[in-house]
Amino acid sequence: MEQALSSYKVFYEVAKAGNISKAGKTLQISQPAISKSIVKLEEQIGVKLFHRNSRGVHLTAEGEVLFEHVREAFDSIEQGETELRRIREFHIGHLKIGSSTTLCKYLLVPYLKEYLKENPHMKITIENQATAKTIQKIENHRLDVGAVVLSRFKHGMKFIHIMDVEDIFVCTPDYLRHLRELEGEDADPFETANLMLLDKENNTRRHIDEYFKEQGIVPRQILELSNMDLLIDFAKIGLGVSAVIREFVLKELHDGTLIELPLPVPVRKREAGFAYLETNRNEALASFLRSIR
Repeated sequence: MEQALSSYKVFYEVAKAGNISKAGKTLQISQPAISKSIVKLEEQIGVKLFHRNSRGVHLTAEGEVLFEHVREAFDSIEQGETELRRIREFHIGHLKIGSSTTLCKYLLVPYLKEYLKENPHMKITIENQATAKTIQKIENHRLDVGAVVLSRFKHGMKFIHIMDVEDIFVCTPDYLRHLRELEGEDADPFETANLMLLDKENNTRRHIDEYFKEQGIVPRQILELSNMDLLIDFAKIGLGVSAVIREFVLKELHDGTLIELPLPVPVRKREAGFAYLETNRNEALASFLRSIR
């Protein structure tokens, strides 16, 4: 932008008022100063912006084009100032949270519900994505906090532990019965079943793949899905065996909708909770962390 913002402010007010005298009162500057600013702006951008007559001024075709862009810019500034006033007057902050769909449902929502009871004016932004991307955005200061499941901690990242979680493999009783009828009672489900896993970019998938490698398991048929809710839903309709987090299917295990496949060696437990940077000084983050401790 070659012109100072003040020159465009003068242009903006003159265009709105259609009169240099009225614009001068709004801006609290003299008419000669306004006229000089307009002439200078016209010279520097190389077009005539106003037609002048005895009743005032009105925009040229080129002036109309510029005015539409300048109006959007000043409207945006005014909206920003309004939002800042609201933040000051109502003590409103802005909390940016990252979470996968499943963790949002089972981990974040219960805590966020209680937090908003005490902070009803807080502005909340939630980005739905895989844990790896949430962690990356926290590190880059694009998010304040993330609802995550971790098997190891990253340097510089703080973590509030909420619960331990355990990865298990589930299917419907009918699916397992039909599999055994087809493949035999001693058939290994990992070799014969339709195994449903999260995609390879997901931290949980990496954890499961590490388990497979440690145990020498080589699945033959894998269906990849984008989130754990789909894994649960597809297991419930009998599509195959899903790798899920036990704590997220307790109801289904209790009522018998799903059954857990026994493992000779359990998958190593992980921790679920909230990750953030200790160096983040956002007061909205501080208040959220106080509410969950």
